[in-house]
Amino acid sequence: MTELSFDSLIERKPVKVDLDGVAVCVTRIGQEVFAIADTCSHSDASLSEGDVTDFKIECWLHGAEFDLRSGEVVTPPASIPVEVFEVNREGDNVIISSRKSAQG
Repeated sequence: MTELSFDSLIERKPVKVDLDGVAVCVTRIGQEVFAIADTCSHSDASLSEGDVTDFKIECWLHGAEFDLRSGEVVTPPASIPVEVFEVNREGDNVIISSRKSAQG
């Protein structure tokens, strides 16, 4: 389990956090927070270094895009989804915990 302050998250500016030894990309969009595996399934690049548009994050290396809500691939060259993690918000606390899905 990893805990963050909601106010510390800048809108559409992904951050990389460690969840029990697993790199996780956390992104705030409006009042929602999303957490997906930080490693692109195509190139092993860090997704937290990518750009966020709508509910998608683009891998900076080859341009693959993933849906932040589901981890599904939106744009190739990636073809394998990334894992999605459970996010709970309690006031200003954002808690990233268990894996929501283990796809790929």
